[in-house]
Amino acid sequence: MEFKQNKMLVANRGEIAVRIIRAAKELGIRTVAVYSVADKDSLHVKLADEAVCIGGSKAQDSYLNMNSILSAAIATGCNAIHPGYGFLSENAKFIKLVEEVNINFVGPSSEVVAKLGDKAIAKQIAKKALVPIIEGSDGSVKDANEGLKISNKIGYPVMIKAVSGGGGKGISVVYSDKEFLSVFEKTSMEAEANFGNGEVYIEKFIANPRHIEVQVIADKHGNYVHLFERDCSMQRRNQKMIEEAPSGMINDILRRKLGMASIRMARSVGYTNAGTIEFLIDQSGKFYFIEINTRVQVEHPVTEMITGVDIVQEQIKIAYGNKMLLKQRDIRINGHSIECRINAENPFNNFTPSPGFIKRILIPGGNGVRFDSFIYPDYQIQPFYDSMIGKLIVHAPTRKEAIRRMRVALEQLVIEGVETNIEYQYMIVHHPEFIKGTYDTGFIAKFHAVVMEEYNARSIK
Repeated sequence: MEFKQNKMLVANRGEIAVRIIRAAKELGIRTVAVYSVADKDSLHVKLADEAVCIGGSKAQDSYLNMNSILSAAIATGCNAIHPGYGFLSENAKFIKLVEEVNINFVGPSSEVVAKLGDKAIAKQIAKKALVPIIEGSDGSVKDANEGLKISNKIGYPVMIKAVSGGGGKGISVVYSDKEFLSVFEKTSMEAEANFGNGEVYIEKFIANPRHIEVQVIADKHGNYVHLFERDCSMQRRNQKMIEEAPSGMINDILRRKLGMASIRMARSVGYTNAGTIEFLIDQSGKFYFIEINTRVQVEHPVTEMITGVDIVQEQIKIAYGNKMLLKQRDIRINGHSIECRINAENPFNNFTPSPGFIKRILIPGGNGVRFDSFIYPDYQIQPFYDSMIGKLIVHAPTRKEAIRRMRVALEQLVIEGVETNIEYQYMIVHHPEFIKGTYDTGFIAKFHAVVMEEYNARSIK
C-alpha cells in the first residue's frame, strides 16, 4: 500500500511521539504533532511536518483534551491518529469519537478496548479462552462486605485492584480482615481519582512473582502473531524500571504455552493492532493472566531488537488496512536485549522528580546501542508530566554480553542539569541477583533499603 497521500496526527508527547514520527516518516506519511503550551520547544514539535497547540500545560488541558485533539486532526486533514501510550491511548470514549469522524485509530477498536479496559471483564474473557487466571472475584465487587467474604474464601493475602487501573495505580495488598475495610475504601477512592471509576475487584496475591508479558500483533484480516516475551519484573511500586527480552527464566516449552495462550486470548475478542498480554509466573513456574495493554508499550524496543520487527510501523500499516506480512514461523529470537528507563528524578530522595534545564548531554553509541529520547541541550524538563526522559536499550548475542554492553552505555550516558537515575540503574546491573537473572518483582524494595542505608551512612560521615 502506498502511504504518500496519508497524514497522521500523533496524540502524545516525549520520546514516544518522536518514535512514532520517525516511523511514519520512513513510511512516507506526513505527521502532525500536538503540543501543550509547556511543550512548545519539545523535539516532537520540531520533527513533525506540522504542529498544533492544543491547550495549557496540564495534561487535562491538552493531551487529555479529546475535543482539541480531534479538532486538530480534522483541521489539518489527518486520516489517522496514533495515541502512543498513556494519556488517551486506552480511552474507549476517545477511540469511539475517532471512529465516528472516520479517522483511522492506530490501535484496537473502541469496543475491544472497552471490554479489555475493565480488568474484571478481561479476566472473564481469559477464563473462557482457557487462559489461566488468578483466583479471585468473578467481576467487580459491589461493596467492602462482599470483598471481605471473597477474601476469606480465597485466603489472605489478597490484592484489591481498580477495574480500570493501569500504571501501578489503584492496587493494594491486604493481609487480614482487620485492615480490609479501610484499605478497600482507600483503593476505591484512589481508583475514582485516577481513572474516574471507583470499582475494584479482588484477587489472590502471589508473593514475589515474575512479571512476564507477551507482544501480540494482529491485522484486520484475521492474522495473528506473537513476538515472544519480555521480562518486566524489575519494578518499583508496580512501575517498571528495567525490561529485558527474552526472559532468562522461560524455557522453550513455557514460551510456547505463553505464546499460544496470548494468541488465543487476542483471537477471542477479535483484537487488532499491537497489544500486550501480561502474566504473573509464580515460584513453581505456573503462569496466570493479569491484563491486556491495548497499546504500544514503553518497553517495545527490546522486542524490536531481538526480532527485527518494527512494531510501530506494523501498527501504522495495520491501521491503514494493510495485510500483515509477518508469519509466526519466520519470527525468531536473535540474541538478548535490555532496556533501562532513564528518569529525571533523585532515587536517593524518594525518587523525587527533577525538572529543569538540560545543560549537557552525551549519548553513547556503537553496535547494539539505542537511546530513545526527546531531550537536547538547553531543553527544559517540565514538571507537569511523567519523569521519564529516555530509554537506553542495548542488544548483544547473549544476556551476559548485553549486561556488559549496558554497563558501558550507562557509564557513557551523561545528562547534566537535572538529577537522574543513571547511577541507580548502573548499580542494579552490577547486582548479583540481576546478573544471575534470579530477581523478581520484590527485588527493588530490598535493594533500595540496602542502598539507602549505605547512602545515609556515607552522608553522616
